[in-house]
Amino acid sequence: MLQNKDGEQKSFNQSGLFSLLILTAFSSANAGDFADFKRVQNAAFSEYKDKKDTAFESYLKSQWSEYKAFTSPALYKEPKPKVILPASKREVLSRGPNIFLNIAKSPKEQSRVPLVVTKKGTLVEYFGSSLHFSVDMKIKNARFYPQNRDGIINAFSIFASSDSDALLYEIKNVCKELGLNDWGLYLLVQKIANKTFNDLDDRKLFSWFLLNKLGYDTKVGIKDEHILLLSRTKQLIYASSKYTINSKPYYLLSANRQKGSIYTYSKNYPNAVKALDFSLRKLPMLAQRDESKTRRFSFLGKQYSISYHYNKNLIDFMRTYPQVSYEVYFNAPLQEQTYRDIALDIKPYLDGKKMNFGINFILRFVQTAFGYERDQEQFGKEKVMFAQETLYYDKSDCEDRATLYAVLIKKLFGISVVGVKYSNHIATALYIPLQGDSVKVKGRRYVVADPTYINANVGESMPKYRSIIPENFIYLR
Repeated sequence: MLQNKDGEQKSFNQSGLFSLLILTAFSSANAGDFADFKRVQNAAFSEYKDKKDTAFESYLKSQWSEYKAFTSPALYKEPKPKVILPASKREVLSRGPNIFLNIAKSPKEQSRVPLVVTKKGTLVEYFGSSLHFSVDMKIKNARFYPQNRDGIINAFSIFASSDSDALLYEIKNVCKELGLNDWGLYLLVQKIANKTFNDLDDRKLFSWFLLNKLGYDTKVGIKDEHILLLSRTKQLIYASSKYTINSKPYYLLSANRQKGSIYTYSKNYPNAVKALDFSLRKLPMLAQRDESKTRRFSFLGKQYSISYHYNKNLIDFMRTYPQVSYEVYFNAPLQEQTYRDIALDIKPYLDGKKMNFGINFILRFVQTAFGYERDQEQFGKEKVMFAQETLYYDKSDCEDRATLYAVLIKKLFGISVVGVKYSNHIATALYIPLQGDSVKVKGRRYVVADPTYINANVGESMPKYRSIIPENFIYLR
């Protein structure tokens, strides 16, 4: 059913339009296209191996409704500062316990190409790994049109009547071997669909089918005779097109925002109830593409340099993330090799020093080893970086530095740390007994440490934010 502007529902019966499109297709398509089209039509009468598919196809033929698009909020209520004046240099007092960095020995990081049963089939390049997948020729040879409800049903019929068991097994196996999170799986499905079909709408339909079969709450909608792929997510996605279906948020995860309404259905595919979880508690084991960086900075009149290695394939993976909740970034670990390189380099500088020296040493590294530039100038859009990405790029802005500082402080010293979110800025705060500017976090006093306020020590806030109550805090688990 559709809804008009007054909220009244009307029937979504496009049989007349569908018949017209069939005639148009018959008159313009070549023999091969016509044969494909007939196979799509006849697929609806196939006997499906999975009985859930029969019931779901029947449901797709029933009621569809109109859903309005909303744009989820932006990350910041106002633009971040374009220029930040540095603080006056001050003495770092000798306070706290003595530091001794205990860097545990760890085995060499594993970088594996997943075990795939077949070396034939559709070749997919996945962040340095060459993978093969068993895509049924019945799927490869299919073409889906028209782009309306009937076309979607036809596409589902072809997919459901094909042999997809091997493909689904291979996807699960690759995810297990590479340690992929939900977003990694989502990207893998997209890459398989992209290699299977040239047409963008066909790709979205195939992704929809696979994600549903893998248990993810995913829907397709129709707008301007094109297909939209909608996903329910565990985290808020910022500055994205959002649709509320059965009181649940669904996001358009592609780069393009959509305005106006779409037509889609409300019921889930059976057992497809999982929301995409963007959490990255463990890094994926991607094929190794080793690169290195050296960063230089000064602290208390001395020059220091820190060098580290990283996997460029991991950077490329992280770059694909949409704008998700800050907790995802603050709680993602550094690559173990990167962390060990940094820790081993700074150990001679910190061992035997007081903790106040150590936390300010790391603060100055994050403040001055990277240039400051807002995301809009660097990327043309808002982009939150993982700590690993901040170490890769030569420039960064406030939330990127806050994430890196928070991850390093917690990993190196075991200090409780939070992100401090203002309307156009993010700093951090540490749970330490030190004088200086502070914030109250769950009844506890946390001392501010601002990785963007160049030359500022722990306990110094930017003057603009000293009297402002933070909007919220970002917690590290």
